[in-house]
Amino acid sequence: MPLPDPSLEPAIRDPKKLRNTALILVGIMVLGGWLITLSYNQWSRTQAKDDRPAVVYRITPERDLRMLRQDGKTVDLVDLRRHVIAIQVMSNKTPQPAEISLQVMKRLATNRAADQNFNLVSLMLDPEPAETLHAALASTASSLGATLPQWWVGANEADTLQKFIYNQLKANVSPYQKDGQWIYDGSIVLIDKNGHIRRAVVPQQHGGSPYIATFDFAEAAEWDANKVKTGTHHNNVGQLEILLNQTIDKLLAEEFKP
Repeated sequence: MPLPDPSLEPAIRDPKKLRNTALILVGIMVLGGWLITLSYNQWSRTQAKDDRPAVVYRITPERDLRMLRQDGKTVDLVDLRRHVIAIQVMSNKTPQPAEISLQVMKRLATNRAADQNFNLVSLMLDPEPAETLHAALASTASSLGATLPQWWVGANEADTLQKFIYNQLKANVSPYQKDGQWIYDGSIVLIDKNGHIRRAVVPQQHGGSPYIATFDFAEAAEWDANKVKTGTHHNNVGQLEILLNQTIDKLLAEEFKP
């Protein structure tokens, strides 16, 4: 092993200089951490104030749904562009998943009857022969109190309708039958004037990313059954309906962009 070069002198460490260097490095780290925290807090406050409804997806005219309506006319969902739409899926044979959301739809129809820029659409899953479908839709519309032009009740052939519900409305399950009962998502879906599916944004009180809420009233009812608190004077179903109406108001205030 080679021996140290005797001409080299050992380095003399200056404790004062070392201490000053260490203090400078610590100061840089503290300042950097403070700046990062400051920037994050500013970003969080900005995010927390942004409660615009979240854009989930856009239903293009090429992927639109054509349906037979309760008046016997064939119409397209895109015909309602420039309008805010509350749309939900239902079944007369298996009403349970949509029971609460249908009650909400009825209140929306009553409370917003004077607003010509707001429409409701109910899509009926129950298969019917072509010759009896019009009568079935008319009967369902009558039982719901769904009157035109405000509230459409429509259907298409089963495969087309199921694909549209899952792929375009972004339902959490593609409708299917099991043991003679329909399994489907009865949530209310909001579509803005430009065909975008929108969801509510709930800012967090202490900053951070906001909560994106779907209008799943069956789930809200389960939370109530499990005694989950909302932090307000309302139960989960009532609070979700308030949030739904607030979101509709925000969408109605937005402009149509052709």
